Amino acid sequence: MELKTKVTAEEGKQEMLITREFELPLDLLFRAYEDPEIVEQWMGSKALRLDNKKGGGYQLEKKDDKGNVVFRANGAFHEFIPNKKITRTFEMENTPAGVQLEFYEFEPLSEDRSKLTMRVLYESVAQRDEVLKWGMRPGVNAAHNRIEEVLKQYK
Repeated sequence: MELKTKVTAEEGKQEMLITREFELPLDLLFRAYEDPEIVEQWMGSKALRLDNKKGGGYQLEKKDDKGNVVFRANGAFHEFIPNKKITRTFEMENTPAGVQLEFYEFEPLSEDRSKLTMRVLYESVAQRDEVLKWGMRPGVNAAHNRIEEVLKQYK
């Protein structure tokens, strides 16, 4: 089965390009990245902090049934333009992935369709390649599928 989310990672480059067209209006797709309740639903993580503005930041955390933290990510917003663009850093704690710089661009395709383009820059080619080995392609596709599923209730 072909993945709806396209991940392009050119050999020898530190970046990754991720694109996905959604059967969602632009404003609703953008809400998936700014509304803590929606973020928690599709990420499966608690939004401990989500300060959506330039200079703001975020922290996401997931715990197992015993209360142990199994995932924690955080970052800072460098640009936050509703329905257009988010520029942020992203760091998963306790992994060798390092800090990445992410550029999200949101584009309307029609009244009920929109496109997300993500350009992700890593500190090194080796770090980017390691993230790809962890299953980045199917993982981001699954996350985008959950966005569409969660947002059906908001249409």
